[in-house]
Amino acid sequence: MYKRGVGDFKYYVGIGSLAQVATREDRVCVLNILGGESRDVTPVGHAYSGGNVVFGTSPGRRGQALETPLGPVPVYNNVLEGLNDGHRFNCGVVYLPPSAARDGVAELIRVNEDLRKIFIVTEKLSVHDSREIRAMGQQNGIDVFGANSLGVADAWNRVRIGGALGGDHPEEALRRGSIAIFSNSGNFTSTIATYLRMAGWGTTTLISSGKDVYIHFAAPEFAFALANDARSKAAVLYVEPGGYYELDAEFTKPVVACVVGRWKSRLTRAVGHAGAMSGGADDAVAKERWFVEKFGVDGVFTPEHPAVSAKGAVVTNIAHIPAALSAVMRENAARPDFEPEGNLALKAWFGENQGIALPPELDLPVVVAAAPYDEQIAALNRQIGAVAPRQPMKDASGASQMDPGTQISRLYGVSMLEAAQHPFEANVLLALLHEPGTENGCRLINVAIGAGLNLNGHPALAAAQAARDAGNAPNAVLAAAATTFGPRTQEASRRAMRMLIDQFADAGLRDAQDEGLDTSQLKIDVALLTGKAADPLAQAMLAGLEARGAKSVFVRILRGLPGHPTADAVLAAIAATLAWSPLMRRRISRLTAESLPWWIRLFGALIGASAPAQQHTPDRFCGMDMSDILERRTLGEVAFVALLGLQPKPADLFTFQVLVGLLLSNGPGTISAQGAKGAVSADGPEDPERVQLNKCLIGFLSHTGYTHGGNGFEGISFLIELFRESGLADAGSPDQGIDLKQLAKKYVDSYARYKADKKSVGSLDIQKIPGVNHPVFKDKPVNYDPREVFIRDLFERRGEYNLFHDFYRVLVQTLFDVGVSRNVYCVNIDAVIAALLLKMLWRPYCEGTYPSSALELAAFTVFLYPRMLGCAAEIDDHMNRGRNMDTRTPASQSQFVA
Repeated sequence: MYKRGVGDFKYYVGIGSLAQVATREDRVCVLNILGGESRDVTPVGHAYSGGNVVFGTSPGRRGQALETPLGPVPVYNNVLEGLNDGHRFNCGVVYLPPSAARDGVAELIRVNEDLRKIFIVTEKLSVHDSREIRAMGQQNGIDVFGANSLGVADAWNRVRIGGALGGDHPEEALRRGSIAIFSNSGNFTSTIATYLRMAGWGTTTLISSGKDVYIHFAAPEFAFALANDARSKAAVLYVEPGGYYELDAEFTKPVVACVVGRWKSRLTRAVGHAGAMSGGADDAVAKERWFVEKFGVDGVFTPEHPAVSAKGAVVTNIAHIPAALSAVMRENAARPDFEPEGNLALKAWFGENQGIALPPELDLPVVVAAAPYDEQIAALNRQIGAVAPRQPMKDASGASQMDPGTQISRLYGVSMLEAAQHPFEANVLLALLHEPGTENGCRLINVAIGAGLNLNGHPALAAAQAARDAGNAPNAVLAAAATTFGPRTQEASRRAMRMLIDQFADAGLRDAQDEGLDTSQLKIDVALLTGKAADPLAQAMLAGLEARGAKSVFVRILRGLPGHPTADAVLAAIAATLAWSPLMRRRISRLTAESLPWWIRLFGALIGASAPAQQHTPDRFCGMDMSDILERRTLGEVAFVALLGLQPKPADLFTFQVLVGLLLSNGPGTISAQGAKGAVSADGPEDPERVQLNKCLIGFLSHTGYTHGGNGFEGISFLIELFRESGLADAGSPDQGIDLKQLAKKYVDSYARYKADKKSVGSLDIQKIPGVNHPVFKDKPVNYDPREVFIRDLFERRGEYNLFHDFYRVLVQTLFDVGVSRNVYCVNIDAVIAALLLKMLWRPYCEGTYPSSALELAAFTVFLYPRMLGCAAEIDDHMNRGRNMDTRTPASQSQFVA
């Protein structure tokens, strides 16, 4: 039999007034007091309430305590132990997991006859358990709040029980006033209180009802208690779909009902808080209608349509609650509790339009934030460049990613197909500055890297040539050169870079090409930038910048200094100009900007070291005058000559550009990227000054080889073998008298016999055809590698023909026609790379000026150039984001093989 409570309810309700929900006399026991959520919020509520928690339980932890600002709260194994120690309480708070909540409630009721209120924070209780909890509460005369509740609070009594209403500072959020709040959402309970405060309304009692399957203390009970609370003039309800509680509630005081969740009516299964689903009569639209009828208004309140009555108003936007409440209270001749503390207009603490002219309604003024955020924001505004959070970066990257469906990689959001259409020098800047280079940027980088190509007299050239003479592959040759470009070699340019960043950031420079900037107040350290004697390399670099029409405020400053600018200073001025815009937009970090001179010298040195020592003379590199390189040549042209030893035609230069773009990156999982990232991890990116960029590039180089990098020669060797006796003179002309179908048929017949012979002896070790098929693009009747299709279409639009590429397409069709393949294989990207490179070199190969060994070196090195850029991006990203030793594999994941 149920106990008799207050009111005319058909069930037990013990609370007759909201003033009784949370009082200073209440004493609390918390179940699972040392759990994650309770450990954070219970000390705050305990202190706010003057010390209302008498003890808590946590099985197996008797004798421990929960520390609070008012002293430790004792912990027992169970409730009875705490009672036996003399602690008395009338309120229980349940933080137990869903499966244990029912038993926790039963324990509270069974051993404590003084219990009067239970607050269940636990969410997602089963229907069965909720019904049993309801029955136990009714039989024993106990009011239950929740489940899925953030508890209750009372601003008059300064009490909070169960949960986190009012946040970490309830004394600030919950100001005494005349408005009660009843909310299905715990977080929005506090938010509504804050919104009301801005409009001059304080609160009395706040109840987070929860929105689990059962709402034990629901809208009807709240309406009854509201009517009997002399402190409360009105109430705000935050209502979500599901349940008919609000329909049964009889309000005698004004109410603003915020009904949300119209979108849930489109669902066919529950999401988040238990709510109405498609086809129910208790969805958001229905609840809006209930309240419209209760209040006698003609619709939902909005600022444009202020539908109110003395009984209340309905809103569907939480931001409209204060205005609706004020309007309702005016109808009742009631004034706000105090002067408004602010307003709900959007106040921007940060603002950056990125140079875009916005319409006035979108161009919000930036205001000074409230303390202590104002100081934090001021510090952020003084911060130069981006700062990424550190995290383990094993098999992860903020620089590159590969789409597993298309196999197309992206570097800083730029697809390799797009990068293939950019000049070589633009892709250098993409790798270093996270965006392709501008026209002015390309002029600058052409000079900066061009100045470091000629290694005549430098130890790097001797090291590289010694490695070459010892028979090493191109990657080892470049690695030998890289060892000589350690941290000390770049100290001067990096110090100059730091000084320029500090001075010009303080001066408010936004555009590094603004040569009209007033620099009279700058405190330039002249000694860092100049020397007593003229520096020939610096003079040549400045002449190159002038000849190209490159713009830079930093270079202008340098030219006007007393003394003679050094080459390190010119390099720093160029690097500062290149980095300035992405640095100020926080596209890159300051660390990235300060590393730029080192990267530029490394790239110049490694491209230079790829050419034999005899190609480096005092004034010439690979037969080109240094003045020509610095003043006119593009980096793409110079790299082409260094790589192939040939002067490029426009079509050849475009092909080289395409190759570089395609090979920039294949994502962080490649062997080469793993080598680079591992080298950063080993140096310790959490102390980035210790990371040696040259060593990290050696990590990349040591993780390339004849299988990863040099495998491009397989496709070239395959094509050479097929076309050696064909009489082909020009691979760029379709009119060669060569029957590609017949040539393909001859090869396929031979390959079919080879496969049959292998199978007849039970061998599964069958040689694959280079450039044919792909593990991703393989299951359709006719398969295509989207990268190959893009390149084919790109060259077709340019009117350029490639016989080798055309042959590959004939080959895959012939394999199917003869029955060697079940479907038409794709021509993969490796075939495209082989076809592009061999087309450029076919004529010199046939003329005997380009032997097979040179072709193999070219195929390897043409991979190293672009992948050097891509791995530099990975190194910089890992240096900015990674943690020390984060690429290692735990011992538990390693295997021993006997």
